Amino acid sequence: MSEPSSEIGAADSLSRELSDWRSWAARLVIIGFAVLSGLAVIALTWLSEAALDTFFKLHEAQPWLVLLWTPALTAAIVWLTRRWVPAAAGSGIPQVLAAQHEDILPEQRGLFVSLKLSLAKVLLTSAGLLAGLSTGREGPSVQVAAGVMHHARRWLPQRSHFNERGLLVAGGAAGVAAAFNTPLGGVVFAIEELSRRPEDRASGLLIAAIVIAGLVAVSAFGSGTYFGRIQVEAIAWSLLMPGLAVTLACGAAGGLFSRLLSWALSPGQDRFRRFRQVHPCWFAAACGFAVASIGLASSGHSFGSGYMATRQMLEGQDATQGLDTVLRFLATWLSAICGVPGGIFAPSLTMGASIGHEIASLTADPRPVLIAIGMAAFLAAVTQAPLTAFIIVMEMVDGHAMVLSLMGSAMLAAALSRLIARPFYDTLARQMVANVVAARKKAPTIVDASEADPGRTGAAG
Repeated sequence: MSEPSSEIGAADSLSRELSDWRSWAARLVIIGFAVLSGLAVIALTWLSEAALDTFFKLHEAQPWLVLLWTPALTAAIVWLTRRWVPAAAGSGIPQVLAAQHEDILPEQRGLFVSLKLSLAKVLLTSAGLLAGLSTGREGPSVQVAAGVMHHARRWLPQRSHFNERGLLVAGGAAGVAAAFNTPLGGVVFAIEELSRRPEDRASGLLIAAIVIAGLVAVSAFGSGTYFGRIQVEAIAWSLLMPGLAVTLACGAAGGLFSRLLSWALSPGQDRFRRFRQVHPCWFAAACGFAVASIGLASSGHSFGSGYMATRQMLEGQDATQGLDTVLRFLATWLSAICGVPGGIFAPSLTMGASIGHEIASLTADPRPVLIAIGMAAFLAAVTQAPLTAFIIVMEMVDGHAMVLSLMGSAMLAAALSRLIARPFYDTLARQMVANVVAARKKAPTIVDASEADPGRTGAAG
């Protein structure tokens, strides 16, 4: 007697599922915009790589020309950004965090994420790499994809259970998944860094959207890893002390880097920050000139995102010298505070790889294992998101055999960084929210980004 009733119950459930057209329409919208988010990040990737390739050709043909080219283009980018899309400055991760804040009204989320900002972010981030600045495209990918996914709310049927915060979380994480070609890293990034509400983490469809965006990138770039595969034998106890040294060095350096960024991008009355706030374009030109000078001093090693240098180190090539790590640190800091759209993920990976490479070289036996540990540790120290850091590095180097050492180094480096600096992205997001709230109190009708200017204190990341 129970079998017919079970069959009837299953049939009723299937009938209700198929008849709920709103649910199916919402699913199609989410999946469609997940694909569009992945395509937007692919466009940013292609354009950024073309821009960086053009810069290096210019540098190779006329090295000293960068002393004019880099500051002029940097100042132009900052002028365009501040004039038309102030919220596009920096990486984009603080903007996505700010858009979810409870003090931001629903109609004001467009100050931080929108299709207009996504398009501007693609073009201006690529322009920053065309200038040779030490920036990355991964942070911008978060804002680009979030802007695309957030637009899905206009197409969702009424009474859909998907809220705007969930769309922002899914879009931002989809950007990480597509940028790094690491779908699992995108899911963890959503849980660890972007999501502040349990209900935003629970939707299986939104998690599927993150994975779909990553798979779109895989279909475009192939399933290979960014930096190849590390052949790991049994990790010997002899690597314990060098690995600990790399982790502590990266934790301290990453924490210092984060603290310097937070200081430079926060309001202040000292001459340095007042000049940045009062004369942003001249400040950007000065930063561009300094970056160009540093690039010439490093024989070009500090220009751009640093992907090629990281790959060369992992492949056993002596791509950098000890001083290059310090020069990359300075070039990345200047590039991040000058006000152009651009992130710090890729340069952070390069700085961590350089520290690991240098410490490994002291043992007269450079090992890719220590380089990978340095990458995870430095990225974790800067972002204070250790789970995201070690999973991204693990997927980028196919280092599944190193999962425990990567996780341990990321956790320890992030803990050390917290003793030095507050969480960087959260600090900037709070500044942006404060700017918008203050503008709203002065003029409650302000809903335009050029009026509220949420990015006037800086938004690097």
